[in-house]
Amino acid sequence: MAVRARSYTSLCALVLLAACGRTDRPVQQATRPEPYRPPIRETAQCEADLRRDGVDYRRLPDKELGPGCGLYGTVQLTDIGVPVTGITAMRCGNARAFAGWVRNAVAPAAWQILGSQLVKVEGMGSYACRNIVGTARMGDRRSGHALANAVDVGGFVLKDGRRITLLNDWNSPDPQIRQFWTTIRASACRRFGTVLTPDYNAAHRNHLHLEDDKARFCR
Repeated sequence: MAVRARSYTSLCALVLLAACGRTDRPVQQATRPEPYRPPIRETAQCEADLRRDGVDYRRLPDKELGPGCGLYGTVQLTDIGVPVTGITAMRCGNARAFAGWVRNAVAPAAWQILGSQLVKVEGMGSYACRNIVGTARMGDRRSGHALANAVDVGGFVLKDGRRITLLNDWNSPDPQIRQFWTTIRASACRRFGTVLTPDYNAAHRNHLHLEDDKARFCR
């Protein structure tokens, strides 16, 4: 009987210990920090800069579009002097940097280095409510695209009919095309905080990622 009593006591102790490790409280999910919202004065100055530079745009209303996603201080570029496809909302600062890059770096480089006029920029998206590609094991890390603060560019079309793309021509044997990439990349790195190219990783093999985040990261 003493052995049975000790066994019963031990069993009760184990049950109590197990119960101590349980909780009826719901498990809290990780929360994302509140997204940065540009001050009204900053956005107003940016829009004034666009108008001064002759860039046509449409102001978009602020809107929350999901956890860590939204449009704050954004515009839709309608005419920067060169047709651009595949882009939607962009935060004004990123739109200003992008328009300046296309007009003052890409277009001149196309003419001076490749000998033909730039007639189209092939964009691959600006706003998208998503995480950074390739960071699934690092938690929920929103991409700059989630706040319309980044734009992807896949290639360019010239007046002579040539189509120069990141996927097919980044490592071109043509020295002029390589010089073109070197020139516009250097300009992008001066204008944007983060610039990612096919040299960065496989996820960027077909586009340039241009983000106005003050990070000073160019690869």
